[in-house]
Amino acid sequence: MTQTILVVDDDPQITSLLKRYFSKQGFETLCAASGHEMRGILAENRVDICVLDVGLPDVDGFALTREIRRSSDLPIIVLSVRDETYDRVLGLEFGADDYVTKPFEPRELVARIKTVLRRAGNRKSRTADNPCNHSQLIFGNWIMDLCARTLVNRQSGKEVCLTSMEFELLKAFATQPHTVLSRSRLLDLAHGPSAYVGDRAIDVHIMRLRKKIETDAGHPEYIKTIHGTGYCLVQDVMPAGKAPDKPTMTDEA
Repeated sequence: MTQTILVVDDDPQITSLLKRYFSKQGFETLCAASGHEMRGILAENRVDICVLDVGLPDVDGFALTREIRRSSDLPIIVLSVRDETYDRVLGLEFGADDYVTKPFEPRELVARIKTVLRRAGNRKSRTADNPCNHSQLIFGNWIMDLCARTLVNRQSGKEVCLTSMEFELLKAFATQPHTVLSRSRLLDLAHGPSAYVGDRAIDVHIMRLRKKIETDAGHPEYIKTIHGTGYCLVQDVMPAGKAPDKPTMTDEA
């Protein structure tokens, strides 16, 4: 089946160029010049991936990324003229799968699109092979559902809102507890080796994740910093149904 790319950019030269180039690569291409047009296309068409420009006339592309991610796992590649690390981190934090700066080579963009689509396909395959009723992991005060992509406090029953990047990082920790993971390894696990951001951006995500799951982010009991190496989840992790009724914390420092 031919895969469909939605290009959202208000520059007609870019959309025209990409539509011709993508067609030669075997893709079907839909184009939108605004966030309003994008919403209409997504409501009426099956789209496999979205290439989304940040600088749209009616709405910020980062805000659109976050909007899409609230209800969909649609792969998103953000386009921007800004090449600052902060902007890359912001795009990934809001749920983008990759970040490409302008100007760009169409050939490189296609390579990134194929990588993101392949990664998305692998995620769907793994989900199909692992029924959701076996996807819940419990550690300390938290219940993490890998299929529903939720994190719930065991005591209050309240769900914590995590960004896509925060969830993937926590998943990497929860599936490899008591294992020291380097920044580059965490980046690979969370966004794949094609993600182009400095590995120090991981520090920003870890800081924000700690604020959401730790009682005291300044003295973390879950995700510990292993100086000079990386980070480690120092909690025991077990499948739902095997955990004690009351949450427990380890004594590790």
